Amino acid sequence: MPQGAVAATPGLQSFIKSLKSTPVEPSIEHLISLLKRRQIRSSRPCAIATAALLLRVVGEVRGRDAGKLLRRIREVGKRLTAAQPREVVVGNIVRRVLGLVREVTEDNADTDTNANSEMSHSFHAQHDSLHRPQLSSSISTFSPLKNAVTEPLDTNLHQSDISESAEPAKRPSLQTSHTSYAQSTPMIGSLFGLFSHPDTPSTASTPTGFQSPAGKDSSITALNLDRLADLSTSKVDLKAEVLDGIRELQDELEQSDDLIAANALDHIHSNEIILTHTASTTVQKFLLAAARKRKFTVVHAEAYPNDHTATHATVLTGKKRYDENDDAEDQWKPLTAAGITVVLIPDSHVFAIMSRVNKVILATHTVLANGGLVAAAGAHMIAKAAKVHQTPVVVVSGVYKLSPVYPFDVDELIEYGDAGNIVPYEDGDFVDKVDVDNPLYDYVPADLVDLYITNLGGHAPSYLYRIVADHYRAEDITL
Repeated sequence: MPQGAVAATPGLQSFIKSLKSTPVEPSIEHLISLLKRRQIRSSRPCAIATAALLLRVVGEVRGRDAGKLLRRIREVGKRLTAAQPREVVVGNIVRRVLGLVREVTEDNADTDTNANSEMSHSFHAQHDSLHRPQLSSSISTFSPLKNAVTEPLDTNLHQSDISESAEPAKRPSLQTSHTSYAQSTPMIGSLFGLFSHPDTPSTASTPTGFQSPAGKDSSITALNLDRLADLSTSKVDLKAEVLDGIRELQDELEQSDDLIAANALDHIHSNEIILTHTASTTVQKFLLAAARKRKFTVVHAEAYPNDHTATHATVLTGKKRYDENDDAEDQWKPLTAAGITVVLIPDSHVFAIMSRVNKVILATHTVLANGGLVAAAGAHMIAKAAKVHQTPVVVVSGVYKLSPVYPFDVDELIEYGDAGNIVPYEDGDFVDKVDVDNPLYDYVPADLVDLYITNLGGHAPSYLYRIVADHYRAEDITL
């Protein structure tokens, strides 16, 4: 190393710089080592690093084979999630990229199918326009009753009716108010009649050639793997489309906090007392956005013993650490400089002051599909105290933190830190007699949260399942 050169500290910034000159496979191993050693930690840095790495991974894949691309991304995702399973956001980014590949492939396949169907339709319209084939049902396909009772078409009856009069035969009345595909099923008018026909099947399969109640052919409800096999004959550039999607995902990560802060004036009002917890960039930007037009008081719990140093630095200097060499992205204007009164309290005072608090604003490490969340240790105690005092709890979080994982085993989501932060190892006699645990995170159930504010707006905890369905594919939930 040349004299005077300073070695880059292992972390997010050094990893992003190394991606420009390092091959893909060593870059994967580099990120795995950084995750294992916790040199890249917390949700946003892990998401940025994962998206940047997947951009390189997709860029080095050759050909237009979508199946090969999916397998490659899934293989890299398995290695990254195995390196640090509790950083759930890594798996979230991998699933989002897998969904991008499937979306591009299916959109291209649908376009080709529609083009072929339009060409076929125009050909038949030109050469066979005078002889329209008979409908297989007495109900027209243009009827709004798309799932009505389908009955066989009596060709002789219709031909005789058309020959005797110019008007076609009238549509027969429906048998029941609830339509069905089973024509041979007798009418059932009451619950008693249900038991009077024990041989009647409970469900009927969709007849061949007709649509299912969902409006799709039963033969194409499952994903056709052939559509994901090869796009070599298509004009679309699969890799370019996926790379553009990953860049949009990176833009979402950069703009997430600003979009969340845009909702601040709708939820923070003048002369309110806001309780917050830990040194979160998202929460600080949210409060600063409201401080431009509102005057309120912030009560800041220090989150001892893991985040109290960062909390003190955030309140005093607007940085998470006192180190002057911190990156510019890790700095923001302190609340006191914006004219906001900030009161720093220990965690033991939360319940005593909760009766004076108007609103609780919490940051999150991961948001789960059931509406619960994993946040810094102490968040569960604050949410329980707010529940007792009927104080609303608002959680600010980007959509990239929302995971399709359900908390079947909460203990697996909790990471434990250095026990020496609670009891110094110098107290040897005391340490030998007790077991000391230092959880870094708490699980907060969905019933303790009133509102989630994401970069898409405000949502109730019961609505998060819909956002999960919009951003993740069922095929990719299990990596």
